[in-house]
Amino acid sequence: MLNSQKLNDLSNKINEIVKSSPLADMEKNIHALLRGVFTKMELVSREEFDVQAEVLRNTRKKLEALEVKLAELEADLISKTGK
Repeated sequence: MLNSQKLNDLSNKINEIVKSSPLADMEKNIHALLRGVFTKMELVSREEFDVQAEVLRNTRKKLEALEVKLAELEADLISKTGK
């Protein structure tokens, strides 16, 4: 069986070969291509999504409070005018 030192050496040699071969350039090109695709898709980060979700929750709470207040005002107006 291979020991961990031999595995580390093999891994290092593979990394060196990949860095000096066209594979390294291809990896960079793939990363750039994917970044471009994701940018065009207008994806947002998880942090941005969480911030917008919190804004939406707060807005929803305010809207619900305003709906309750409007219903109270309408009921009060109806009771005062008799309509």
